[in-house]
Amino acid sequence: MTPTQMLECFDRWRADGQPMTLAVVYDTEGSTYSKAGAQMLINGDGDFRGMLSGGCLEGDLAERARQVIASGQCQCVTYDLAHDDEELWGLGVGCDGLMRIFLMPLTADNDYQPFAAIARALAGDTDEVAASVIETNGTRLAVGAGFVTDGAGLAWQSGADAAIDSLLPEALAAREAGLSQRATIRLAGESASVLFSLLRPAPRILVLGGGLDAGPVVRFAAELGWRITVQDHRPAYLEKADFSLAEQVHCLPPDSLAEKVKLARYSAAIVMSHHLGSDRAYLRQLAATPISYIGLLGPRHRRKRLLDELGAEGHALAGRVHGPAGLDLGGSGPASIALSIVAQMHAHIVAASRPAIPD
Repeated sequence: MTPTQMLECFDRWRADGQPMTLAVVYDTEGSTYSKAGAQMLINGDGDFRGMLSGGCLEGDLAERARQVIASGQCQCVTYDLAHDDEELWGLGVGCDGLMRIFLMPLTADNDYQPFAAIARALAGDTDEVAASVIETNGTRLAVGAGFVTDGAGLAWQSGADAAIDSLLPEALAAREAGLSQRATIRLAGESASVLFSLLRPAPRILVLGGGLDAGPVVRFAAELGWRITVQDHRPAYLEKADFSLAEQVHCLPPDSLAEKVKLARYSAAIVMSHHLGSDRAYLRQLAATPISYIGLLGPRHRRKRLLDELGAEGHALAGRVHGPAGLDLGGSGPASIALSIVAQMHAHIVAASRPAIPD
């Protein structure tokens, strides 16, 4: 279940007026399937989207979600799997870790917040943060209060302005660090434990070339929840292949790509048109973008020729163009090549999103 599929399911359940529960991991110890900030949606029938434990705890969470929906009250639950054996839970999962999970009701009465605002953030292009009060010893910050950032402002908030303002510096620090984190906030003699969940939208990927070998690239990328745009100037190519999993499919002259598509929104691109002139046109336009991973199909001497022909624009692409694209995984054929390309993209995107570790 990808984040994109979870958002699509949320839209369906909300349209049907179904009550839901948002389950969020807020603390972990030891080896766990998910870390702080991971989310899952559960409806009143116990159906869920997202996964926090690999399947071993979701049944119990579904039962607790029904309680949360019925009571309208948030709930915290701790699963200590560090001492798991066949008698504990009857699962023998052996994860050897501890997870603390916060459950919040989402109903039409509360406008499905905070997840409605979270969903908008995850459908965007920039990292945002959702703040949720988990525990408190006072009244200024109620359990379940919080907000979702939206650039320099807030997309949604619940709680007094002064109390919310006290959380903003920690939220902005979490966004800058690129990490979900929990903090204790003190305000006028009261204290609250607050989870600041990093909301990182799925990356956008450009597939520049619509041949049959582009199909597996799109399918592998879609399995990861990436948002994919396919472009080819040949209608017959686009009609022959199945690109139903792509978010957008364009049939444009190669030179006009930048006029129709906002290239700066993309995290990575793979140039695979099998046409020298088209590849050159795509690379020329990608040179003016901040895209840091650009895969190029074909042998090394083809990459060198294209970059040399582009001159100054070729120099601007130095270090960003990977050709032949893909990790050396062995194998042959479209599926193996696609797997190697998506694996290399994945490694690059993950490395680029990791927070810097100070010396």
